[in-house]
Amino acid sequence: MASIFLHHVVGDLTVGKPDLVEFPETGTVEAAIRAIAEGAEGAITVWRASKGSGERKVGRFVGMLNSLDLVAFLARAGDQERAMRMPVSEVVEPDPTLLKEVDPFTRLIDALDMMKQGARRLLVRKSLSWRGVSKRFSILYSGKWLNNFNDSANSTTATGKPSSSSLHSSHDHKYCCLSREDIIRFLIGCLGALAPLPLSSISSLGATTPHYYHVEASAPAIEAVRTLRQDPCAAAVVETNPDGTHKIVGEISSYKLWKCDYLPAAWALANLSAGHFVMGSEDNDGSRLDSLSNLSMASSIGESGASPSSRPKKFSSRSIGFFSNLPSPMEIGGLRPARRSMYRGRSAPLTCKHTSSLAAVMAQMLSHRATHIWVTEADSEEDDVLVGLVSYNDILYAVTKYPTSSSATPANA
Repeated sequence: MASIFLHHVVGDLTVGKPDLVEFPETGTVEAAIRAIAEGAEGAITVWRASKGSGERKVGRFVGMLNSLDLVAFLARAGDQERAMRMPVSEVVEPDPTLLKEVDPFTRLIDALDMMKQGARRLLVRKSLSWRGVSKRFSILYSGKWLNNFNDSANSTTATGKPSSSSLHSSHDHKYCCLSREDIIRFLIGCLGALAPLPLSSISSLGATTPHYYHVEASAPAIEAVRTLRQDPCAAAVVETNPDGTHKIVGEISSYKLWKCDYLPAAWALANLSAGHFVMGSEDNDGSRLDSLSNLSMASSIGESGASPSSRPKKFSSRSIGFFSNLPSPMEIGGLRPARRSMYRGRSAPLTCKHTSSLAAVMAQMLSHRATHIWVTEADSEEDDVLVGLVSYNDILYAVTKYPTSSSATPANA
């Protein structure tokens, strides 16, 4: 096991982290949309109001909400105006296991175990006297609080150890949350200590999950979220090849919808096919989009006899975050690819090859702020043949599965 997991503690990762901002379960869907779009995590934690000073903070945690949760809720709502004013308690799925409270002296290896077991956030108490502990104290910690360590901390403050009173001051009530992205961001700064694992392929490390959720491009987009209850919150939009393999053409995920315009995205999720949803539209192709919108509304009128909503149904690749101003390298040179896919722009899913190195995949995920990357076959004649995906948890398993000695590294790394 890499020494960084044993000699570093959770408190070392809290430096520079902002204080926890609680989103109340009585807050509206509209306020939650703003909080997610303006936040740095891609999701918000939902909390109940405090009932008294003696109540533990972690006991008030309800669950988490991401962009896909809200878009799916609005897509199912008959009256979106009313849905925007509803409290998030009507949307969030209670799950207290998603948050674990840990002490800043918790070893990093123990924090990783919590993450691998399903925790998405670690609630860490911040201290005004925190200066980081890391290597000096974690060897005393041994995975759990030691009573003799607390006692010695009180009586030997002259040695430089922080006293327990300074760590648990009655005036210190600030917390921060650590995400799995924070863990990966810390690890990518310690690649040397993980050698030679970072240069090994994700397939040789077993970091690729072959079981992924997918929906056909021709199927209704809403099908992607009806049974989607997994981590990461993502569904691949695929076309099935004659040999039964899947060609990925896009994805419907919280990552893609993080900075979107939620109302147009909700309308598109409810009315378009999965392929049209991930395709979006070019800014200069409004006529095609209008025809899709008018056709969908005309169909709904014909079936129900009701008049369409007065709210304009505008849906574009820019409005849901799928538009890219950057032309492809071939277009810059005046060339056109021989076979241009109808799915283009930022709707293109984030992919890597199964032969990609762990370090490259970690860097790719962090640079795009992505929760996952779709893994494609490297040796296939067809591009984008999907073989699985790699997520934060897959990486955490990979870096803790093998000792760092070269003899224990996978043979084909």
